[in-house]
Amino acid sequence: MSGGAGADLPATGEWATHASGRSFPCGHATPSAIAAGPFFVAILLRAPRARRTVAAGHTVGMRLIGRSIVGPRRYLAAMTEFVLVAGAWLGSWAWDGVVPELRAAGHGVHALTLSGLAEKQGVQAGQQTHVQDIVGEVERLDLRDVVLVGHSYSGIPVGQAAERIGDRLAHVVFVDSNVPEDGGSFLSAWPGGRSMVEASMAANGGFWAPLTEADCHGQGLTEEQIGRLVGGATPHPGTTLSEPAVLARPLGGLPATYIKCLLDGAEPTDDVAELLKSEHWRLVEMDTGHWPMFSQPRELARILLRCAGAS
Repeated sequence: MSGGAGADLPATGEWATHASGRSFPCGHATPSAIAAGPFFVAILLRAPRARRTVAAGHTVGMRLIGRSIVGPRRYLAAMTEFVLVAGAWLGSWAWDGVVPELRAAGHGVHALTLSGLAEKQGVQAGQQTHVQDIVGEVERLDLRDVVLVGHSYSGIPVGQAAERIGDRLAHVVFVDSNVPEDGGSFLSAWPGGRSMVEASMAANGGFWAPLTEADCHGQGLTEEQIGRLVGGATPHPGTTLSEPAVLARPLGGLPATYIKCLLDGAEPTDDVAELLKSEHWRLVEMDTGHWPMFSQPRELARILLRCAGAS
C-alpha cells in the first residue's frame, strides 16, 4: 500500500519498534482513532509527566519530543529525562553534539552548567553546591525517569545527586569519570595530580586553570574539536576539588553504567573496578579519548539511549 494513513504499516499483531528501542504490538488506526489523536495528545500534555504514555496497541498520529509534538508517529512510549553534566572547565554547551540525537529519539534532555563554570564563571563554588545544582534542576522541573549523566569531574557530584533524587532516578551513567567516595574528594582520589592542581589554584585565585591544546592530544580529537573544547573552557572552582563527598549508602547499589574511554587508559581505576563487581553496574568501552561528546557524539548518544532502555 502506498500513500494514505495505512502506508507501510506492519500487519496487525506484529511488533513495531519505537525510536526508543522498545517494541509494541500493532493495531492499525481506524478513522475514528485518527480523528481522536489530537484529543489524546491534549490530555497527555495536561497530564503529569510520569503518566505521558499510551497503552500498547493504540494508535496516535503524533508523539511528544520534550514538550513539542511532531508527527506522524504511531506510538507514545514512556519518555526518559536525560540530565547531562560535563566535567571540569565545561558547561552545558559541551553536549551540543549529543543533545539532538537524544531528542530525536523522543526523550527529554537537560544539559546543565554547574555553578562557577561557562556562563556562570568567576564565582567560587563548593562541591555540595554542584550537587545541589543537579538535585535542584531535577526537582524544579519535576523530572521523573531520570538518567543522570556525569562526565569526568562531574561524576563526583552526579553520584551524590543520584542517591538524593530517590525514586526519580532510573539510571546513572559515568562517562570516563571520577566517582564519589564518602569523605573523599577529587584531589584525594588523584594523588599523582594533586600538587599540580593545587599549584594551578594558587596561581589563579583559587581556580584550576583551563585545559590546553596539549592536554587534548592523543584523545581522538580533530583540530576543530580541540579548538572548540579549549576555546570554550573556563577556570574551574577549586573548592569543588577539595571538598569531601557525602554518601548515605554504598554507590554500588545504584543502577549504573560506567563508560570507559580507552584512549585515556585501558583499565578502569581501582575504585571503579570495585564498583563494577556490583550486580547493578555494567561496563561499556568506547574506542576514543576522554571527551567523547566531542570526538564521538553520535556513538555516545547511542550508548546513552541503550542505558535508558536498560532502566
